[in-house]
Amino acid sequence: MLHIVLFEPEIPPNTGNIIRLCSNTGSTLHLIHPLGFELSDRKLRRAGLDYHEFSEVKEYPSLQQFIERADYNRLYACSTRGKVNYCDAEYEEGDALLFGPETRGLPQAVIDSLAEANRIRIPMRPDNRSLNLSNSVSIILYEAWRQLGFNGAS
Repeated sequence: MLHIVLFEPEIPPNTGNIIRLCSNTGSTLHLIHPLGFELSDRKLRRAGLDYHEFSEVKEYPSLQQFIERADYNRLYACSTRGKVNYCDAEYEEGDALLFGPETRGLPQAVIDSLAEANRIRIPMRPDNRSLNLSNSVSIILYEAWRQLGFNGAS
């Protein structure tokens, strides 16, 4: 199982799409507060459809609480400021993929707290805006899951 960690997500439909993604990949979703919405938000529920009941969603008051309480293997910061191409990372069962809020990304201090090998990025053409959060999570999560042989898929 892999872990998706959203640090202070802001846009309900993105989180709803990621709930659906986690359900379909068997991943656990971890939400780090504050959230930019209520979990009962209509837009979140519509994007997640009825997948919320099939996915495991955990909440934490801070990133530090996640680090102390969650049962994960290694933590990867996923950022446009990462140094390693996401395809070059060698993922293991239980790894956690950390994504920042849509409008500002992960704080630099969070990125700097991890080893350079754990700061991954999606290659993009120069001078373009970053990808949508749910698209970014999909790209990296599916690569990690592919490396694990799509464990649990039919």
